[in-house]
Amino acid sequence: MNTTIATLKKGQRALIKEITSDIVPLKLLEMGCLPGNEVELLQIAPFQCPLYLNINGSHLAIRKEIAAHIEVQIIK
Repeated sequence: MNTTIATLKKGQRALIKEITSDIVPLKLLEMGCLPGNEVELLQIAPFQCPLYLNINGSHLAIRKEIAAHIEVQIIK
């Protein structure tokens, strides 16, 4: 099983490895959600969606369905 942003736990940090789908909005890519950038899961909203992230200093909220298409490597 691949690790994705959707599988991170609150407070975990990871490096984005790959975006595996074309459904990831261009706006998300423009805001820094690119391979090699660091992501931290800040908060999970009720009902598990959306996820609040810190990506290179930018705070973003994304749907869990989209987060499941962004593969990451956890930073220990």
